[in-house]
Amino acid sequence: MSMVPDPSTHASDSLPATLTAQQWLAPSPPTVRATLSYLVPGDEKPVHYSYEPPPGEPWESGRYEETQISIGDARMLAGQPSIHREGFELWDAPTELRNYNDPDEIRRAYYPELEALATRVTGGRRAYVFDHLVRQRESDRGPLTFGRSQRGQHAAPNARIHNDYTEQSGRRRLSLVLGADISGDPMPRYCIINVWRSLRGPVLDTPLAICDARSVDASDLVEAEVRYPRRNGEIYLAVRAQRHSWWHYSGLDRHEALVFKQYDSRLSGVSRFVPHAAFLHPEAPADALPRISIEARCLVLMD
Repeated sequence: MSMVPDPSTHASDSLPATLTAQQWLAPSPPTVRATLSYLVPGDEKPVHYSYEPPPGEPWESGRYEETQISIGDARMLAGQPSIHREGFELWDAPTELRNYNDPDEIRRAYYPELEALATRVTGGRRAYVFDHLVRQRESDRGPLTFGRSQRGQHAAPNARIHNDYTEQSGRRRLSLVLGADISGDPMPRYCIINVWRSLRGPVLDTPLAICDARSVDASDLVEAEVRYPRRNGEIYLAVRAQRHSWWHYSGLDRHEALVFKQYDSRLSGVSRFVPHAAFLHPEAPADALPRISIEARCLVLMD
């Protein structure tokens, strides 16, 4: 399960020269106040473009409210969260991946690691990694948005509170991943998880906040469309609710994997959706290295 990272493992490229291992390992506050970006409810379905939009179209529609939220450090929890209860777990899971700029190496070297990890975390019988995304903080450290990327560049951290799949797109994903292998009535139970990892040592700049699935109601989630060059996807955005319980893991290192639920075909009794977003940590050093991370989505057959 989770463990305190050892910064000396990657000291050459994980920390800025002015920040020592002792400084970043100093006890972090159990709770921080930071800004998260909630959707303001509206009449139209929000749309995000992942590429340069057509002339006259905005990068994203909808309005967002920047809200100060208390975000707890999950490392301070007395007990370990569960992927099927709170909806997330942190695992010590070193990787052999070296070149994150080579998609073929990621698929060849990284996907099998994640599939093995996914079955261990969830208790599932078979796992299929079906996509991944490398994100890199912009060098100018401009305002956080929904993570759009310029042509030829990695995506940026996504600060809009979102869940990768909706009820509809989660159901569609089974046939897209398994195709003709789908059989049986009723359909097998499955879930979709996101595996999130730092690629540059401890994350001090723009860490990831995750919301306890037990604090999220269906009424908090709004369908939104994401337009890609060759297809359209559907995600959930979130509207503000006082009961939301937010967490992050301080100093996430690259030997650690944060695994969180994005869909479950079981309708009750388990976590189903874990909204998440990047945020500006108020305690981060001004010269912290920009975050580079990789996230991969994996479909897991549970029975």
